[in-house]
Amino acid sequence: MKPTATLPDKLTLAAIQQACSSDKQISLATTERLVREAAAQGAELVLLQELHATLYFCQTEDVSVFELAEPIPGPTTDRLGKLAGELGIVIVGSVFERRMNGVYHNTAVVLERDGSLAGIYRKMHIPDDPGFYEKFYFTPGDATCNDGRSGFTPIDTSVGRLGVLVCWDQWYPEAARLMALAGAELLIYPTAIGWDVTDDLDERNRQLEAWVTVQRGHAVANNLPVIAPNRIGGEPDPSGQGNGILFWGNSFVCGPQGEFLARADDSSETVLMATIDRRRSETIRRIWPHFRDRRIDAFGDILRRVRD
Repeated sequence: MKPTATLPDKLTLAAIQQACSSDKQISLATTERLVREAAAQGAELVLLQELHATLYFCQTEDVSVFELAEPIPGPTTDRLGKLAGELGIVIVGSVFERRMNGVYHNTAVVLERDGSLAGIYRKMHIPDDPGFYEKFYFTPGDATCNDGRSGFTPIDTSVGRLGVLVCWDQWYPEAARLMALAGAELLIYPTAIGWDVTDDLDERNRQLEAWVTVQRGHAVANNLPVIAPNRIGGEPDPSGQGNGILFWGNSFVCGPQGEFLARADDSSETVLMATIDRRRSETIRRIWPHFRDRRIDAFGDILRRVRD
């Protein structure tokens, strides 16, 4: 792990919260408009939500949906790269990736200030629950990349080393820790999560607070800022068999002690701006030395599915 170049102490970033359309071009036009707003407000890094170019198609299993997938590089990365180059910013986007015949991924893409593709991260944890049938569509990311790196490897950019993960990954402390151990300076979770429309208010509150709390916990445990952009809007189940999903927004940015730096509401299209102090992680690690005190000699059983 090599150190990143010396960067300014402050980083201004934006998390984009939007509703999506069944028309990919309409969704991407909305994304582009909001990215431009973020850049105009001084964002150097812009984070987009999971699968921002389409509706969340995983509510049902439909082989025709594979027609939405595209290669990387491809049309969406080309468009985001052109936008990043024009605005001189780094963009983290999301693509339904067609890797080869029969192999598709839920992939985060990072576009550099010059428009080039800085790196990709393929979602590692794939859910399969009512309304979230992702295993039908997505192959998990490789545990080891072609160049020998772990699948949990940060992406180096001109704004820092980004620990990019995706949605369901956010519930796993191991993923956050491995990114932190590899030198990630930010933890980023593009997300598409919401309520079953029949959930009552108490259940909605429990689910939302669990989602926020677990990610703030990753910030605290790893002394790193966390950024979680989530989508908004109600999307019906296209098969008509399910109740549909009401995406709960609440995109947020928190600091290395889990402190909120910015948080959106549950329904508004939002360009959520925040400024990160890069020095905070080092300062906090000096007084809360979690990494120094890890008992790595005693953690072998973490590789077991179950401890019998």
